[in-house]
Amino acid sequence: MRLPPESTESDDPNLTPVIDVVFLLLIFFLVATRFDQEERELDVELPEVAQAQPLAMTQGLIINIGRDGKLKVVRQEYNEDQLATIIREAKKNNPHQTALIRGDGESALKHAARVMSLCNRAGMDYRIAALQQK
Repeated sequence: MRLPPESTESDDPNLTPVIDVVFLLLIFFLVATRFDQEERELDVELPEVAQAQPLAMTQGLIINIGRDGKLKVVRQEYNEDQLATIIREAKKNNPHQTALIRGDGESALKHAARVMSLCNRAGMDYRIAALQQK
């Protein structure tokens, strides 16, 4: 009786495809890093601006509504006409400006509705702070 020939392959998994993929990824990232460096080394002089801020850094206009309906911006109390002027000026200075309307939980909804109306007239987007997390 004849015995089957011994297998020359081992029972371990074949790692050759894994090694190939790792080397291909290594080459890809080396080439991509080189392009990134070339773009940064271009001689480009960026324009200087005196009063501009990045839009991502621009803070929203925060309008607080007290329990009795008093309107406050940066701890200063304003009437409805003054607040309308502040909203218009903020929108004129930065077209991407947004407002955050924060109302006291005990205040009437009509006060917040007035502020929303002022924002709509000025064309300013607004958000309403509805909850305070504890």
